[in-house]
Amino acid sequence: MGVDGTLEYISNFLSSVKKKKKKKQIQTVALKIRMDCEGCARKVKKVLSGVKGAKSVDVDLKQQKATVTGYVEAKKVLAAAKSTKKKVELWPYVPYNLVANPYVAQAYDKKAPPNHVRKVPDTTTVTETIVDDRYTNMFSDENPNACSIM
Repeated sequence: MGVDGTLEYISNFLSSVKKKKKKKQIQTVALKIRMDCEGCARKVKKVLSGVKGAKSVDVDLKQQKATVTGYVEAKKVLAAAKSTKKKVELWPYVPYNLVANPYVAQAYDKKAPPNHVRKVPDTTTVTETIVDDRYTNMFSDENPNACSIM
């Protein structure tokens, strides 16, 4: 192994260091797409199969749901689905046992699949304020100056 072999080894080593790329992780993207017939479902499946990195595409006509699995990004899948001129959004439903308050007005949806509710942010935190505390103490049994109406 002379000078040529050593230079080739160093050249290969340096070029392999530069080529390292981040490996994308496999993702599943679920979409709610308005589909009326089998033709619509075929059209959506064909378009979503054409997305770069898509490994499998499942279309459920009854639930109006399309699921894309592969090395894909949600934005690209959503853009491809919108190119079909159908009403498209990311899948908004989650199982009702994963939601803190599944019976609030925003979570309930008649069109949701069985045992699912619409995903809503958890904003139902209860905090006491000074005003609430004053009213509580006003009618407290431990306060000697409390209201004696009761």
